[in-house]
Parts: sequence; structure tokens; C-alpha cells
Amino acid sequence: MSHADLIIIGAGPGGYRAAEYAARHGLTVVVCERGHVGGTCLNVGCIPTKTYVHAASFAEARERMAQVVSQLRAGVETILSHPNITLVRGTAQLVAADTVMVQHSSFNVQCSTFTAPNIIIATGSETKWLPVKGIDDPRVVDSTGVLNLEQQPRRLVIIGAGVIGMEFASVFHRFGSEVTVIEYLKECLPALDGDIAKRLRKLMEKRGITFRMKTAVEDLTDIDADVILMATGRKPHTDGLGLEAAGITLAANGAIPVDDNFLCGSHIYAIGDCNGRQMLAHAAEMQAVRAVNHILGRADGIRFDVMPAAIFTDPEAACVGSADGQCCHKAFWRANGKALAMGEPEGMLKLFSDADGRITGCHAFGAHAADIVQEVSVLMCRDTTVDQLRDMVHIHPTLSEILKAAVD
Repeated sequence: MSHADLIIIGAGPGGYRAAEYAARHGLTVVVCERGHVGGTCLNVGCIPTKTYVHAASFAEARERMAQVVSQLRAGVETILSHPNITLVRGTAQLVAADTVMVQHSSFNVQCSTFTAPNIIIATGSETKWLPVKGIDDPRVVDSTGVLNLEQQPRRLVIIGAGVIGMEFASVFHRFGSEVTVIEYLKECLPALDGDIAKRLRKLMEKRGITFRMKTAVEDLTDIDADVILMATGRKPHTDGLGLEAAGITLAANGAIPVDDNFLCGSHIYAIGDCNGRQMLAHAAEMQAVRAVNHILGRADGIRFDVMPAAIFTDPEAACVGSADGQCCHKAFWRANGKALAMGEPEGMLKLFSDADGRITGCHAFGAHAADIVQEVSVLMCRDTTVDQLRDMVHIHPTLSEILKAAVD
């Protein structure tokens, strides 16, 4: 049995960030990972999909994905080679509130046991499959399956118009596939302002993507397609963790319930997708910092109520904060010199503020919308008002002037 200051289960964005941060502050860390380091985001999620977004063809996307993932995975391996970090390959399970047993995937020793006064669970999420007829049809894949396709589908049907569905719809349409998106709700991307989401969907329809909104899927075998992508969201991955041994009970949605320091038990933390709060890689990284800070007794000013997010369609969309502010300021890409010079006239931004003029949110679609929303996220973290933003100089000509135009 080996002892450390901290055991981390999972080496995704939350896990490896927690390990690096803890090790840098003097803690000895054991990281348990059953698969590739980097988690869903690096291996089969946001990084591979972004290589598809920026590739000119399906063939180029597959080639670049392998190169990018390999390079970044090596970078994570380097991070985890810190002298204070021990990376253990295998499947981890809690056997007590301070003890983890790891069943090794390739060692001569079948199992190892580790103890620590603090444990962080960072096991991520998995595909949420619809319980419908035909789910075992070989044409049905999730996002991982799409990324593993060896041939570009001529006809692709996507079930779900959330982030995953909309990104792949945009990508495969650009590659030349015939794309249909089926969505149960009346509009795509429910996290976005309804007007922004509708305008983006209408633009994608104009370009040739078919949307069937307010449509329930009951039988996948009836769908005429070469590939059917199940893009109906993700759920926390908690199976086989032995949570009961540590006295942890899952919430109704299958997530690990946590407090504001991401504690789920006595000296046990759950960060990232497994706690179901904000299923974003950058959220997991900042939750990792908060959890380790709590272990170290350090205060921080991380604002988890200000969490920007992006959807990398063409054009991209992004949002931060609520779309329910008392005052809404609008601006359009078509009135921006840089956007016109780039040949990117499609886009709209909404900036929201409260009765005191404090900025409370921003939702947008258009070229580099994520970069503009990131600026608003920074302003919100400092409780900036619309009047203060109005007095801030923005470079000309840049897309950031769209934000300035909204308040001018």
C-alpha cells in the first residue's frame, strides 16, 4: 500500500490540471487513469472536433486529428511526469473514504492500493443514448464513432440539435455530406438566446442543412441514412467507482452532488462532468483549481457564475451569463468593417444588463464570436457596467468593435 497527499481518479482536463497545480504547490499526487491521458476533450471530444472544423476535407480532418491528438497527449504526459506526480494506469475504485484500489491494465501486479487524506474524482462523462427502437443498428454512432469513421457518409442524420449535433452538422455539410438534424425541442441550442439560435439555424438551413424541429424519434431503423449520429447529450460517468464505500449517494440525474468547493464527502471532491454542474473542459480545469485551493487552505476569486461557452459551427456561436437582462443592446456583423473585409457579414450580438447598467450576459453568433464573448466574460468578472464599457477604447478595425457598437 502506497501513500500520497492526494489521489486523483481521471486524467482529463480537470484531473491533470488538479495534479499539476497540486504538485506545483508541494503535494505528492497519484493520478489513476484507465485510458489515454487527456480525457474525452483531448481524445474524442473538443480537440478532435475542432480539427474537423478547421479542415478542408474529411480526409484531411482524419489525418490532422491523429497528429494533433498525439501531440497534445504527449504534452499531458509531460505534465504528469512531474517528480511529485505518479501516474498509475488502470481502473480505480474507492474502497474507503481515504483508499483507492487500482486494477492495472498492463502490470504484472494485478492490483495496487493507495491511500491519501484527500481524493479528487474527475471521471468525466459518457454518451447519453436515447432508449429507442433500433439503437443497436450498426449505422448508429455517437460522437466518438463519428470521429472513427473511415469513410465520409453520403447521408448523415443527426439526432439532437445541441452543441455536438450542430457542430457535426456544420462540419459534414461543409465536407459535402447531405445532413439532416432531428430535434425534439422547438429550437436548437437551448442554452443560447432564442433569437440568436433561430438566426443561426436559419442560416444553416439556407446553406443546405435540413432541420426537422419538434420531432420525436421512435424508431431509428426507419431513418434513411448511411450514418445516424446520436447527439442527445452526455451524462456523468460514475459506474464502478465504489462511491457507496465512501458514503456518497448520487443525485437524481446521476451526478455526484458537491458543494461550492466541490466537496462530495469528507475530504473527497468531484470536479468536471461527473458532478454535472458545468460540462465544459474549462469549467473542469477551474473546478480543479478551486478543489486544490480548498485542500491547501488558499482563497481564490474564481467566478463560477461567469462561465462562457462556445459552439464551433460555421459561423460560430458563444454565450456567457443570462439572456434575461432588463436591457438588451444589439449589434450586427454586417455593420463592422473587419467582418466585411473578411467576407463574414453574417452575425448578431446581444449584450444584456441589469437595472443598474451592470453587464449580465452576452449571446452572439458570427465569425470569432467566442473571442468577443470571452471579452464580455472578463468584464462580467469585474462587474463592469455598460457605461464603463462605452468608455473603453477598442482597436480599429477589429471584430471587437461589434461589442463597442452594441453600447454606442
